[in-house]
Amino acid sequence: MTRTVAFIQARMSSSRLPGKVLADLGGQPMIGHMLSRVRRSARIDHVAVVTSTDASDDPLAAAVEKMGIGVWRGSLDDVLSRFGGAAEAFGGDVIVRLTGDCPLIDPAVIDAVIDLREASGADYCSNVAPPTFPDGLDVECFTRATLERALAEAAKGPEHEHVTLWMRSEEAALKLANLDCIIDASHLRWTVDYPDDLDAVRRIVAEEQKAGEHFDLFDILRLTQANRDILAGNQHQRNEGLLHSLAADSSVSGSPPTPRLPAKAADRNIS
Repeated sequence: MTRTVAFIQARMSSSRLPGKVLADLGGQPMIGHMLSRVRRSARIDHVAVVTSTDASDDPLAAAVEKMGIGVWRGSLDDVLSRFGGAAEAFGGDVIVRLTGDCPLIDPAVIDAVIDLREASGADYCSNVAPPTFPDGLDVECFTRATLERALAEAAKGPEHEHVTLWMRSEEAALKLANLDCIIDASHLRWTVDYPDDLDAVRRIVAEEQKAGEHFDLFDILRLTQANRDILAGNQHQRNEGLLHSLAADSSVSGSPPTPRLPAKAADRNIS
């Protein structure tokens, strides 16, 4: 039977908002809030946090272990190898990659990406190539064999810093699939990279928790549509870290690579 594991990539040394993963969100650390949402996925068999061996991540590892969640620690900069170590430690035939700056992640969206990868037979499936969901609901799903190929064949610096960059490249020639949102909401920002992002997400959580703990994508859309000021102050570029990494690396020439899109309409899906 296929075993699906989710790895939440997180660290304390964010350049834009250090320590954000342990910032208070709804009365608990942000990583704890995210974990509670990820664990409601119907398709994930095991979840772990994947962080670094750097001393700065000691508080994060301790906090996550106190929550009863597994932790794998590896290289701070070579995140691809960190995922390889986590896969060896926790096993799994299918891996879901999530990032710790997405505390509003929707378990139904996670499950939809997993379902689409399985139904399409894709090596790699996501909802980010191209993005149509709000920034902060990013989900990537790939087979263990795909991760092993990336570990063996990814050569450029950014391909080791950004786990799935090689998987989406023309060079990899993998079968890809992408989940589309029912509307294009990619301009909405629900991720946490800056203090104003954290303020916006705190407001969302405070309002939604008044009605119950299990709010979803559509609840947040209704809330932010009715209260447009919530997201008015956190206007930042999507994938800023990736773009900076590519611009700084001499082995990558020209503009940032555009991920290949599925060739067949059957590999696309509307959620």
